[in-house]
Amino acid sequence: MIEWDPRLYKWEQIANVVAERIKDDTYPPLTLISEVKLQEEFDVARVTVRKAMEALREQGLITTKPGKGSIVAPLDQE
Repeated sequence: MIEWDPRLYKWEQIANVVAERIKDDTYPPLTLISEVKLQEEFDVARVTVRKAMEALREQGLITTKPGKGSIVAPLDQE
């Protein structure tokens, strides 16, 4: 369970955790990220997880296809 930082929104903290997992290869490229599992893991409302996912999309870390879900974006080049 995460210890929430009162200075940040919960969705920001979830986005930071998932981004770190992507960067350290806990979630390698093309891994499906389940909103439901994140909702259960962090014990938050689905809308909070969706806001986190939106932030990750804006950072280019994930891609989402309606009806398919969200996956870790493939590495282009580093």
